[in-house]
Amino acid sequence: MIDHLTLKVKDARRARAFYAAALAPLGYEVLMEYEGGVGMGADEKPDLWIAQDPENTRPAHVAFTAPSRKAVDAFHAAALAAGAKDNGKPGVRAEYHPTYYAAFVLDEDGHNIEAVVHQPE
Repeated sequence: MIDHLTLKVKDARRARAFYAAALAPLGYEVLMEYEGGVGMGADEKPDLWIAQDPENTRPAHVAFTAPSRKAVDAFHAAALAAGAKDNGKPGVRAEYHPTYYAAFVLDEDGHNIEAVVHQPE
C-alpha cells in the first residue's frame, strides 16, 4: 500500500491552484503548506505532496480513486477548467476491464493525472 507520493513541479504556487481545483471533486484539499510545496489529501493526512523542483521535474502518471463515475466526470471538467489538457475523456476503458471508468488530463508540467472508479454505475 502506498502511503504518499511527491510530484515535482516547476511552479508550486501554480500547481497548488491546479491540484486544489482538479482534485476537489475527489475530496482532496490542501492540508499542509511550506515554502515551495504543499501537502494534499482526502483524509486527515497528506498523501500527495507537490514540491517545486524545476531542474528535476519529470512527467509521471498518477491515478486517483474516485467514488463514482460522476466524480470522474467532475474531476475531468474541473481539471480542464483549471488549465489541464485533455488526455482521455471520461469513459469505460474495456481494454483494462469491463467496469474501468476513467478520465485523464495533463497538467502544465506534463504529469498524466487520472481519476478512476472500478465499480459499475
